[in-house]
Amino acid sequence: MISLYKGYLPGSIGRVIELHGKYYADNWNFAAYFEGTIATAMEEFIARYDSSRDAIWMVLKNGRVEGSITIDGIHADSEGAHLRWFIISDDLRGKGYGKQLLNHAIQFCKERDYASIYLRTFEGLHAARKLYEQAGFRLVHQEVGERWGPSVTVQEFSLILK
Repeated sequence: MISLYKGYLPGSIGRVIELHGKYYADNWNFAAYFEGTIATAMEEFIARYDSSRDAIWMVLKNGRVEGSITIDGIHADSEGAHLRWFIISDDLRGKGYGKQLLNHAIQFCKERDYASIYLRTFEGLHAARKLYEQAGFRLVHQEVGERWGPSVTVQEFSLILK
C-alpha cells in the first residue's frame, strides 16, 4: 500500500539520507562527503523544524519511506522558501509520486503566502528538471562547482508565487 505522509516519522530522516546516498553514488559517483553533507543539513533542519513555516512529506510503501520532499521556510521572507531533499526511490520513480510531492510543497508555500520557492540541483537530472519546469520553475543561475563532491554544473531554479 502506498500513501503520502506529512511530518516527521521516527527513522524517516535516516531513510531519506540513505535514498540520497545510494542514488547519487550509483548514478553520479558521489561519495561519503555528499551523504555526510545531506545528513548534516537534515540534522540542522530537523533540530529547528517549525511546522508553521517548514514541512516534510514522504511517500510510504508499506510503511517504508520511498520518497520525500521538504520545504525549509526559515528564510522564506528574505530569500524564498527552500525546496530540499526531493527524491523518489528506484522502485517508485516515474509513477507520479514526485509530481504529487512537488504539488504538495508548492501548495504549502502558497497557503503561507510565500513570494517564491527556490531549489539547487545540478545539470543532468532531466526527469526532475522536467517536473520543476512543468510546475513553473525557471533556471535562474548555474555555475560549475564542487559543493557536493564531484565537479558538476550547479543550477538554481526559482518559482515566483506572487
